[in-house]
Amino acid sequence: MRAASPKDRLDNARLVKLSLLSRYVKLNALLAIVAAVLGLWALQLLFSYLNELDSLDDSYTLSAALKYIFYRSPYFLEQFIPTGALLGAVVGLGLLANKSELVVMRAAGVSIYRIVGWVLQPALLFVLLALAINQFILPQSNQLAREINDNDSRALITSVRGYWTVQPRVKNNADGGVQPDGNDILYIDYADIEGNIGEVKRWHLDNKGSLQTATRAEGGRYSQRVSFNSDNNTESTQYRYEWQLNNMTELAIGQGFESSQATATSDTLSLPFAPASVYLLTRDAEDLSLTQLYDHRQFMRGQGKRSLTHELAFWQKLLSPLSILSLVIVACSFVFGSLRTYSLGLRIVVALLFGLLFSYVQDLVGFVSLATGFSPMLMVLLPIIGSAALGFYLIKRQM
Repeated sequence: MRAASPKDRLDNARLVKLSLLSRYVKLNALLAIVAAVLGLWALQLLFSYLNELDSLDDSYTLSAALKYIFYRSPYFLEQFIPTGALLGAVVGLGLLANKSELVVMRAAGVSIYRIVGWVLQPALLFVLLALAINQFILPQSNQLAREINDNDSRALITSVRGYWTVQPRVKNNADGGVQPDGNDILYIDYADIEGNIGEVKRWHLDNKGSLQTATRAEGGRYSQRVSFNSDNNTESTQYRYEWQLNNMTELAIGQGFESSQATATSDTLSLPFAPASVYLLTRDAEDLSLTQLYDHRQFMRGQGKRSLTHELAFWQKLLSPLSILSLVIVACSFVFGSLRTYSLGLRIVVALLFGLLFSYVQDLVGFVSLATGFSPMLMVLLPIIGSAALGFYLIKRQM
């Protein structure tokens, strides 16, 4: 067996030292990011608790407020992961720079890009954490929180929620044919994946657009799927899905001020799509997982429609890993250089300000996309590309 040459021994020794340095930098970055994320998360929970104290009353007790904050805590954690990763990377590398360890590494021939790569690796753990929270936790936790404390229901000006649609109505003629009978405006407040629906309201307008009846049901449950042939074509089978509504109240509006009110124990609601689709249509975009947002997007495409709000949320969640990594790159660029020029404390403040600016720019481009109809994917990518480009530019200046 041939003995290792001096060059091979030097290369092996160099690899061992690089491995030790890699683990050391990664551990420092990981601990700093964990501390920053948990610290920001704890502050947000404290502020949320203080905010909920002002809303306490006989129906909304302290225990309910604590449950609400508990269910909202995954959302707060997911929101602060990018800023926490930025702040943690600055602190972790800044502590190494304070002890001149980064200077020694660079003097030993370790490139800045290699050190940045070491810092990005623990940040990938938080990328996976954010994706897991979005996919598996937020849809359930946000809904549970909304059931305890629905802020929209107490607001003077509320946002449009639930599912709204207009359904043409027809009636049978004496000769067996059909003729238009105005339209129904249908509203469904809530639906779950099991086929239960919440409050249902239906307004019937005649062919002239005059309101004829207003119906309200407290809730309902999915009952069956009904097949029928379209346009008398036996080979073209379509389906409608029926829900059994309960506790119905109907207000019939006649000429002038005449009106009458009647109640019924049950009625049938028929829709052209399945309970899973109704569930997607009644949920807010932020309450849906990444895969549910994709299903919603495909469903809307099949209907020939588009929901910019859900598309924007889809791309924001899908590209959130790139947001975290771009902020970590910017954080690294803040640290390299002489600490005698700018102190670590100042760099931390600048990093926090940059994180807030990045968040505001993301919100701004989202509003621009909703207002103009411009591509949500491109608008979400713009701040990420700009942040990463700025980080690489500042790092290159330090080389």
